[in-house]
Amino acid sequence: MKDILDAIQSPDSTSADFAALKLPESYRAVTVHKDEAEMFAGLESRDKDPRTSLHLDEVALPELGPGEALVAVMASSVNYNSVWTSIFEPVSTFGFLERYGRLSELTKRHDLPYHVIGSDLAGVVLRTGPGVNSWKPGDEVVAHCLSVELESSDGHNDTMLDPEQRIWGFETNFGGLAEVALVKSNQLMPKPGHLSWEEAAAPGLVNSTAYRQLVSRNGAGMKQGDNVLIWGASGGLGSYATQFALAGGANPVCVVSSPEKADICRAMGAEAVIDRNAEGYKFWKDEQNQDPREWKRFGSKIRELTGGEDIDIVFEHPGRETFGASVYVTRKGGTITTCASTSGYMHQYDNRYLWMSLKRIIGSHFANYREAWEANRLIAKGKIHPTLSKVYSLEETGQAAYDVHRNLHQGKVGVLALAPEEGLGVRNPELRAQHLDAINRFRNV
Repeated sequence: MKDILDAIQSPDSTSADFAALKLPESYRAVTVHKDEAEMFAGLESRDKDPRTSLHLDEVALPELGPGEALVAVMASSVNYNSVWTSIFEPVSTFGFLERYGRLSELTKRHDLPYHVIGSDLAGVVLRTGPGVNSWKPGDEVVAHCLSVELESSDGHNDTMLDPEQRIWGFETNFGGLAEVALVKSNQLMPKPGHLSWEEAAAPGLVNSTAYRQLVSRNGAGMKQGDNVLIWGASGGLGSYATQFALAGGANPVCVVSSPEKADICRAMGAEAVIDRNAEGYKFWKDEQNQDPREWKRFGSKIRELTGGEDIDIVFEHPGRETFGASVYVTRKGGTITTCASTSGYMHQYDNRYLWMSLKRIIGSHFANYREAWEANRLIAKGKIHPTLSKVYSLEETGQAAYDVHRNLHQGKVGVLALAPEEGLGVRNPELRAQHLDAINRFRNV
């Protein structure tokens, strides 16, 4: 790995130099183990500790197949799907690997007694398989997490509809929280030159997800002037939704859970911010019953902030805890876009407020290659910025996942893989200087 890192850090390395590097037989990777899938049986989600289930192992380098690339990972980041994997919820990811392994002789590689996790990376291409023409060894890249086979017609208008669509590093093996990752070549995108490795690795999954859910015609199709309710607006997903709303001429109404998180939203440029804890909203009377009076009180607060207008689009991802309120406060003919459901998957709402007011619920899941490319392009142009707040070493990934699980973080948390320190990999210092305050916004909290 030292020779690989030396080549990456040398300004004189060529593609031929990278192609001539000897690949290691093994590499360090963050894993969960199949024989530990029941280790948290009987515990509540909040009591499950990723620090006990995530391991840093030496694993064998996977075989490189057609249409694939091996990437030296300089940095990665922790997403909520890494938390789900680490606590084996809602199901163990080894079921995903077993099903993928049955698809073909080549996909059998993924069905292992360990799962290398992680759905983001920034790094350098080491090798490409047969049929890869757009990328070559030495290219500096980031990866989005959509893995598709595209052998069915279903995915050719929108690759997210491919029946063999999977999330890399969650439903496939050999993910990005490692020194080397295996990806399909159509996951690769150019690394934004003004960002460091860890900054470039942070936006991937959440930035693309927010773009599709809020901006794309496959999601809400946000337009100028829309009032957009954004739950968790300073978090990993919401922080990008807030930026897209502001950049697109919409009016974000940011919902957060502390004064510090409210300050972050205002620093991004949002004016309408609701601290739900300070306001004391309790949308559920008990485990079975919601409180419509609280929905109404929440709606009144929104109108105070919007000059009497209701919400055009709700950017929903908490799920069970907030969904009834989200449906209620949306204007007649408005849209609720939903993904993730981090507070629970079983949503409940009063259908009268949906059906009689002609509202729409749109399910949104990650992004297709074009959407991910557009979202990354906006990062590269300095229109949208990383929301990186803290960086961990590969050895500290368990703690990073724990912090995300317990909502102790702001924005996104990064993980250094091969990069020996923060701040490396910047190729366009002039553009960086123009946006340095915005790049560091979440670090300065």
